[in-house]
Order: sequence, then C-alpha cells, then structure tokens
Amino acid sequence: MTSYPSERIALFIDGANLYSAAKSLNTDLDFRKLVEMYRASGVLVRAYYYTAVIEGEEFSPIKPLVDWLEYNGFTVVTKPVKRFTDGQGHVRTKGNMDIEIAVDMLELAPRLDHAILFSGDGDFRRLVQAVQAKGVRVSVVSTVKTQPPQIADELRRQADSFVDLADLLAEIGRPKAGGREA
Repeated sequence: MTSYPSERIALFIDGANLYSAAKSLNTDLDFRKLVEMYRASGVLVRAYYYTAVIEGEEFSPIKPLVDWLEYNGFTVVTKPVKRFTDGQGHVRTKGNMDIEIAVDMLELAPRLDHAILFSGDGDFRRLVQAVQAKGVRVSVVSTVKTQPPQIADELRRQADSFVDLADLLAEIGRPKAGGREA
C-alpha cells in the first residue's frame, strides 16, 4: 500500500470482521502499533472502531478493549446486539455495523485522501465505489491466507489496494492472549 506523508488518512475498523480475520490467522492485534503505523505514513484524521455490544451483562469481554480504544484516540462506535429466535427456535444474536461504517466513511470522504477499511465484507463493495467516486483512494485490509479467505472477491477487486492482514502481523501482531475481540 503506497502512502504519502501529507495525505489525510482515516481508518474504518469493522471490529467483528477484523477479529474473525485475526482469529483465523491465530493472532491478536496490537492496536497501539496499528495506529502508530498509520500515523507514521500520513496525517491520521480519524481511527474508527465499530462493534456491537451486549447490553445488561455485568462483564463483557469486549469492554476492556473498547475502553482502551476510547482512551487512546479511537472513535468507538457501538450499538446493542439484537437477540432474535430463528425459524428452528434457536436464539441468535445480530450486531451488524455496516450502515454506521458507510455513513461515517461517506461523511468524512471530502476531508480524506485515503480511507483504509479493515473488513472483508462484500457488502462494502458499493461503499468503496462511492467513496472512490469522491476522489478518495480506498485500501482494504483483510486476508486471503486462510481457508476460507476472509475477504469477498468483489470487495478486493473494487479496492484501490488490498493489504493482507497476514503481511502486517510482523508490525502489528502479538501472541494470542485470550477470547476477546481483536
């Protein structure tokens, strides 16, 4: 991924999707190193982290990460997980953050040169296309080095550049610690 010292950059991190990619690579991520890496490559305008949270639980495994991110300069966007019963009577949870990511990226696009999306979700293909139409380069970070690959082919093709998360692990990875979101 090419970056320029004066370019305005924003990170858009789909927490659940990035967690899944990191887990599939059997690693955890060091968010301090991640943000430092992008600050060194340009002017970091904003670093967003999106995650759904389970309300009403005394302890949530994601809470320490969310707190750390908020205290360390990330804009954390959360919404409550929705519980529903599927057709077979199983209780399921849903916490999709796609709309929040899309709205924030489109709103910030006029003040950016480069948007970096940490997600492999193919639903973002049209968002990437719309942001590119506003003159913003879009890089996507996910991985193809797992079975199955964690990135949708249509998203990878739409992006101006694709960065495999596995290739960043020497800089931003750390040994696997436990069961919380990356």
